[in-house]
Amino acid sequence: MLCLFLEILVLLPFTRNLWNHCSSPWEEWHLYQFLAFLRFQAAVGASGHTEKNWEHGKLYSLQEQIDHKIEFIKVQNIEAPLVLVGHSIGSYIALEMLRRLPEKAMYCIGLYPFLALNLQSKKQAVIVKVIMSRVLSTMVTLFVASLSLLPRQVLRLISELSNGKSWSNTAHEACCSHLPQYHTIRNVLYMARTEFIKLSETPDWEFMRENQEKISFLYGIDDHWGPLQMFEEVSRQASGIALSIEREGHTHGFCCTEAGSIWVARHVASLIKNKLAR
Repeated sequence: MLCLFLEILVLLPFTRNLWNHCSSPWEEWHLYQFLAFLRFQAAVGASGHTEKNWEHGKLYSLQEQIDHKIEFIKVQNIEAPLVLVGHSIGSYIALEMLRRLPEKAMYCIGLYPFLALNLQSKKQAVIVKVIMSRVLSTMVTLFVASLSLLPRQVLRLISELSNGKSWSNTAHEACCSHLPQYHTIRNVLYMARTEFIKLSETPDWEFMRENQEKISFLYGIDDHWGPLQMFEEVSRQASGIALSIEREGHTHGFCCTEAGSIWVARHVASLIKNKLAR
């Protein structure tokens, strides 16, 4: 069996965050119990969202990101059953992989899932204005890319002031090394544009109902990407989907903190163990 982590974060997968920050045997044991019962694990991030410009400026839409994950499975010639774990838009990507690989994908876990636009969110309203405007998108891209000219210490200070000191050192470093890259921020905004266009459509409830025994979602109590009204809508539309609410105070960007990474890792481990025990 292969556990495939999808879009855990634009910056880095929370599995890497955990390995880098296990400061005691106790923390290592909790991570081990998450991974030990799986034969293989792999993390696949967003193509084009890298520190180095491996794709030579190519922009990837949401659909192309999905194709990228499917191609990964084909190129690696993976025969084992798949457990798909996606964060945010990665949850949508995981569902699409479940659709395209119905015989191979045995379980799909969505963490703080972004499955539809939140019309009540002021933050998303601002994002829409930026990504749908070529002028505003270009201005934001040039501004963020210009930050790469600053000394690393200044970038680190900006990251700490913007994101808070609760972020792990690895998350801050990745923010400083990846996001200010011109090709990365262009890809982030372009992918976001295609995400918002696609997710303005009504979710495919029929597909979710047909596969509800294979799907689990974890929601946060204050997350505009995966709001509780969507939690309630999912429970109405596909009551067989396993739903949970995280009430420990972690955020949508849980993988940027050690505490959030560990809590979610335990939750995912529990879900997969229970699934395998059936």
